[in-house]
Amino acid sequence: MAAFRPLRWIAGVVVSLVLAAMLSIAIVGWNWLRGPIQRITAEKTGRVLAINGDLTVSFGWPSPRLKAGAVTFANPAWAKEKQMVVADGVEIAVSLPQLLLRRIVLPDVHLERPVVFLEQSPEGRKNWLLDVDQKDEAVRVRIDRLTLDRGKLGYDDAARKTSIRSELSTSGKGVSFSAQGQYLGLEVKARGSGGPVLAMRDEETPYPIKFDASVGPTRLRVDGSITSLVALKAVDIQLGLAGDSLEQLYPLLGIVFPATRAYAVDGQLVRAGNIWRYEKTSGRIGNSDISGVWQVETGGQRPALKAELASRQLDIADLGPLIGARPGPVLGRLLPDVPFKSDRWGSVDAEVSLRAGTIRRAGELPLENLVTHLSLRDSVVTLKPLDFGVAGGHLDGVITLDGRKAPIQARAQVRADKIRVDALFPGSALRKAGIGQVNGRLELSGSGNSVGQMLASADGKAGLIVAGGEISKLMMERVNLHLFEMLGLKLSGDRLVKLHCAVAAFEVKDGVMHTEALVFDTEVSTILGDGDVDMAQERLNLTLHPNSRHTSIVSLRSPVNVRGTFVKPQFGVDKGRVALRALGATALAAVNPLLAFVPLTDVGTGKDSDCAQLVRDAGALPGKGTGPKS
Repeated sequence: MAAFRPLRWIAGVVVSLVLAAMLSIAIVGWNWLRGPIQRITAEKTGRVLAINGDLTVSFGWPSPRLKAGAVTFANPAWAKEKQMVVADGVEIAVSLPQLLLRRIVLPDVHLERPVVFLEQSPEGRKNWLLDVDQKDEAVRVRIDRLTLDRGKLGYDDAARKTSIRSELSTSGKGVSFSAQGQYLGLEVKARGSGGPVLAMRDEETPYPIKFDASVGPTRLRVDGSITSLVALKAVDIQLGLAGDSLEQLYPLLGIVFPATRAYAVDGQLVRAGNIWRYEKTSGRIGNSDISGVWQVETGGQRPALKAELASRQLDIADLGPLIGARPGPVLGRLLPDVPFKSDRWGSVDAEVSLRAGTIRRAGELPLENLVTHLSLRDSVVTLKPLDFGVAGGHLDGVITLDGRKAPIQARAQVRADKIRVDALFPGSALRKAGIGQVNGRLELSGSGNSVGQMLASADGKAGLIVAGGEISKLMMERVNLHLFEMLGLKLSGDRLVKLHCAVAAFEVKDGVMHTEALVFDTEVSTILGDGDVDMAQERLNLTLHPNSRHTSIVSLRSPVNVRGTFVKPQFGVDKGRVALRALGATALAAVNPLLAFVPLTDVGTGKDSDCAQLVRDAGALPGKGTGPKS
């Protein structure tokens, strides 16, 4: 028994000391700790922590709780605001196991009427990092759960043109907040609510959140939940987006989107691992409905975007911004001239498919059933296929834009198959003419940062052929200026005549289309053309030479000039030649009135031309095996 007496003595001493310490704390309190805490904080961070109210400690394992009143924590000298934190009261739980590992982890933090300013300097310093230079990412306070009564939060990042001020308040249902300022140089406003506890690092419990916001011209509506507000481990929210153009999302997401008309879409945004999916989407872009699924996968060299989109009714005018067409009426120039932002193409790899059923179009142009797939890889855009149903036929092609070089290198291969001309121009005289089918090919390559520039520098071939069908005789007599026949058809009514073929073939060099063959052959006449089309200046310089197969009693027989611009083409006859023919008729009439008709008489060849021979001679279509089908 005597051996145990020293142990009992030691235990008695320890208990006495503990009781004495507890009695001292009960009498004096924990305020004696304020000095050591403030001194250690200043040594480690170089910044002043001031506890101006009472300090209390509640023991518990593994996280004792400290409560202090009237607390301030200073900012480093470089920050705009003097204090980083000012609060009427602070209550924190400190993880002792993490503290023994030299990590500051606060499982719970409660702030009373705080004012908090977070700031990042242009040099990369962050005032929430606790090392002396505010650059060591390991020296920071980790907060798992945060609650507050009412407070203000500010965030500044001059390098990113961001400065936001927000106000937060709590109620029995949760946190309400509002924010305004600038984000990436864009005006931002937001108002919403969340759960009562900000579960910053809760990996299991979804945090409810709901807000409306605007960032520049983009408007957002969010309603759902986020698990782990810091890491965004899981996201499940109903997201509504609206704005003037999808390309305005680039500053916000860092991913290139095409230029579009005003849009509004709504869908479910979910995240699992590195995959974000915007699914069950529906909405409008311009006057076109749009639906489908968008998916972005991160973690690679660049984000990978995949989308499967569909439109029940697509307005063809809504495709204008995609190719750089300016909104509103055409003034002066017709070809799209808005530059592509190819410097952004390297921000993402993309595979996007679009299908559209009914296509609404200007002037009742008969388009339908659009099927296209866009691939963006390493700054190279490929549209393959690009397939339209047009007037009973198809227009399909492959277009490649290489944005790795400046200017953009472009290549286009387009094929037109079995397009009905009468359906191609509804409402015009051609609809009643019964013309046959159009087939054609286009192969062009050029460079430039807009569609207009690409065409202005293009080289290649273009050709169209119409074989068979019928056309208005009155139309052909007008081209031949057969006045007597025109009068007769006006009185008796128009009728159709046989169309042997029509051929238009061009060689394209430096943006100028030079005619290789321009033939329009009917049983009434053959029209031959020559000249060029300047795509850089958007000017026409073509001459049509009509050759009648039949004798006309009164004809002003003259070439027809096609001049002017793409926007305002001008058609006219050779006035000098018509005047000479009229002068000759007047002179002969002075000798014998019947002779006046001689210069005005068109003596036709009376022969039918060989359309196939015309095509062979002219080399009507580019490439091999592209001639007319027999």
